[in-house]
Amino acid sequence: MSQLHLHHLENSRSFRILWLLEELELDYQLTKYERTAAYLAPESLEKIDPTGKAPILEVDGVSMIESGHIIDYLMAKYDTEYQLHPKTDADSLVWQDYDFWMHYAEGSIMPSLVMRLVFHKIAEKAPVLIRTITRGIRKQVEANLIAKNINTALDLVEKQLSNTQWFAGSEFSAADVQMGFVIEAANAGHALDKSKYANTLNWLKRCQARPAYQRAVEKGGKLNF
Repeated sequence: MSQLHLHHLENSRSFRILWLLEELELDYQLTKYERTAAYLAPESLEKIDPTGKAPILEVDGVSMIESGHIIDYLMAKYDTEYQLHPKTDADSLVWQDYDFWMHYAEGSIMPSLVMRLVFHKIAEKAPVLIRTITRGIRKQVEANLIAKNINTALDLVEKQLSNTQWFAGSEFSAADVQMGFVIEAANAGHALDKSKYANTLNWLKRCQARPAYQRAVEKGGKLNF
């Protein structure tokens, strides 16, 4: 069996990989990193991979990056009985849902969530003399661009979870792990309206109740945006 070493940055996408490794009950080494005062990844991650971004999963000493790519690798290598991902079948609605949400997480909704976080941090850390201006810019960008994109995406999520218990049907899958980080980020500070996104929030509670998720929190820290 390959030697796995996860380099995990707090409050980052690498929580997905930590959670998935726990779901698969694999043996792995874990190294944790704290963010800098500027909320960036530390330069020490660049020694592991030139990108300096998390997650980084070393497989027999060779670094692997990008959440979706790492998840696909772990599914192909270790989920041989298809417990956490469906067999590829273009005509299968379960596979289509699984593949769609695996891509939708990073391709459509995360860019807007990252933009929201960036503008929040800029306004929060701006010098006092220009803080009022930066906060005004943040509010304008939020109102005119970010909120609409995120709300549209969350409405699509809510619609999906009103019809299925998990993102790929009746069974928990790696697509739920991929989307978990997205929904936690969207719900930062308990921002989601319970009346509007009840199915989404109930899904999140089911994820957080899973023993593997709880072990990931114990080992890597709770997501706190």
